[in-house]
Amino acid sequence: MLRIFQQVALWEAISTLILFFIAMPVKYVLPYFMEVPDDIRNGAVRIAGSIHGFLVVIFVILLIVCWQSYQWTISRVIKYFVVSLIPVVSFWVEKDVKREIKAQGA
Repeated sequence: MLRIFQQVALWEAISTLILFFIAMPVKYVLPYFMEVPDDIRNGAVRIAGSIHGFLVVIFVILLIVCWQSYQWTISRVIKYFVVSLIPVVSFWVEKDVKREIKAQGA
């Protein structure tokens, strides 16, 4: 379960970066430099946002499952959740879980 949570945490962080630094600039910045059809502009954010939203939901579900399965403290769960909301810092959750996997020898 920890490996799955670690991978979801990683992909959730990557999806945040893609949403903020690729899809949103395509929608809001690129039109200042060139003509971009509305379906491409809106589609980039819609697709990236949908993927990111799905991964956030899976992240939260797996966070709750790991909390129950591994008897994590509530402070750890809250810390992981809050940190996952901050774009680049959310990679820390993945690294922290990876350290725990190595410590358990899983």
